[in-house]
Amino acid sequence: REEPEEWDVVVIGAGCVGSAIARELSRYNLKVALLEAADDVTQGATKGNSGIVHAGYDDKPGSVRAEHCWKGNQMFAQLDRELKFGYWKNGSMVLAFTGEEERILETLLLRGKDNGVTGLKILEREEILKMEPNVNPKVTKALYASEAGTVAPYEFAIALAENAIDNGVFLKLHHKVVAISKRGTEGGPEHLVVTAVDALGGTPKWVMICKWVAFFLMVLLGIIGFIFFKPAHVSEATPFFAFLVCAATQLKSSAPEVPFKTKFVVNAAGNGADAVAQMVNDTSFAVRPRHGEYILLHKNQGHMVNATIFPCPDPHKGKGVLVQGTIWGNLILGPTARDAHDPDERMSTKDNVARYILTNCKKLVPGFNATEVIHSFSGARAKTDRGDWIIEESVEADGFLHAAGIDSPGLAGSPSIALKIVDMLKERGLELEKNPKFNPNRRPIIVPKSGWKNLKVGAEGDPEKNVVCKCEKVTEAEVIDACHRSIPIDNTQAIRKRTRAGMGHCQGDPQNLKPSCEQRVAAIIARERKIPIGKVGRRTWPASSILPARWMDDQQKAVYGKMAGSF
Repeated sequence: REEPEEWDVVVIGAGCVGSAIARELSRYNLKVALLEAADDVTQGATKGNSGIVHAGYDDKPGSVRAEHCWKGNQMFAQLDRELKFGYWKNGSMVLAFTGEEERILETLLLRGKDNGVTGLKILEREEILKMEPNVNPKVTKALYASEAGTVAPYEFAIALAENAIDNGVFLKLHHKVVAISKRGTEGGPEHLVVTAVDALGGTPKWVMICKWVAFFLMVLLGIIGFIFFKPAHVSEATPFFAFLVCAATQLKSSAPEVPFKTKFVVNAAGNGADAVAQMVNDTSFAVRPRHGEYILLHKNQGHMVNATIFPCPDPHKGKGVLVQGTIWGNLILGPTARDAHDPDERMSTKDNVARYILTNCKKLVPGFNATEVIHSFSGARAKTDRGDWIIEESVEADGFLHAAGIDSPGLAGSPSIALKIVDMLKERGLELEKNPKFNPNRRPIIVPKSGWKNLKVGAEGDPEKNVVCKCEKVTEAEVIDACHRSIPIDNTQAIRKRTRAGMGHCQGDPQNLKPSCEQRVAAIIARERKIPIGKVGRRTWPASSILPARWMDDQQKAVYGKMAGSF
């Protein structure tokens, strides 16, 4: 597709909020660019969270969170019917063990009613244990929210972004925003210019060095005709940038600057939202990331709960560690709530973090087996010094809108936030002519399997039968499909999030399958995308994991069992 010279809206950040906004804008005949600094969508907080579609009983009435959480929650069933990302309305329970905690449940119930939440009920002990027989039998009461649900958060954001692109949005991966300016033409309206650096559009550092050496050698040899030789793509105005696009990927190159002339900008940059705001001299908030670590257990532990199980919330640290079944059958434990600006929190050891998660989750569900740990990951919530979500126009720049500081329950609120942003843009003069070609629907990538029927590892020549990941029964056909969707794929992590190849209990252990599932996936990416195998990005270790090894042996798993203790 030919790109426009001028844009109607530039959205910065392709997490669940930015992708939801882009998809909502794609309903109209607009020129929209979605800019993302990382190598894929959903590489920030969206990738590393619980995936809970919160009901909205915990949010302070009258807050921006309360305005959007419940409304967003009610949009998920229809979104899943359209986008096929996988949504399970499993409900949630907040457990109480003391009289004081029972009073907190009553407060949460009243909050929920004030926020318009339906399906809330205080349960007595007998009913709790009937619904959730594996929770701590010392429980006295629980607040049950029947409308709470769960998704795989990265699959949700990928579905939003894919559908937005299919309906006309331009996605720009590896584009880090470095400047925003206000400009006007004589007699014409003022507009914004977003400047991004394209990490893949420049020259690798070693090539630059070789070219400069050649340049000086030619000068010394007196080849006058080459005095003005310069490396391709490099000018005095082209700075050198290092991109930390995710915990596992750092790109270095001479990066050409790419301008995006636009009427409106939406700042959905997550933990980078304050830095983006400062580009228009807006210092009205500061992001203070709060880290959350998780531990993932084998699918043989997924039966331990039906609803998502919470402790009573902490007034400072939020909802607390939880026990939750995932839509793919695993059991997830966590998260922590460690403030990045707190030196004591930063000094916590990995073992201490793991012990904190395991012991607190055991208080809720004593019977899970901590030796069945298979994976760990973390994310950083974009908390701000404002204490609430920031959905407003900047006072420093007309046409510059914030969707910033969207921490928990941001996933649940994201569809409603998208509607709000579009309404704000309309109020500020954006013409919304409906896109007659808008298609709200998307095909799923993952095909349901019935055991191993018609499947075989190494069934070369038949992609629909050829299994490349044993644990999750991912077929070559599913990987091929993902490679040819509207979001460019150049790494195995991207396929992992779309097909679950490598997400099973062996976590891509080469001892379980030779060549490993990651090697098989890399070969397919190289073939389908027509790129050298050495250019295909791989999963790295340890990234954000707190585990002592990528593939833990029985002795290491036993340590986790001891950490969890018993109750």
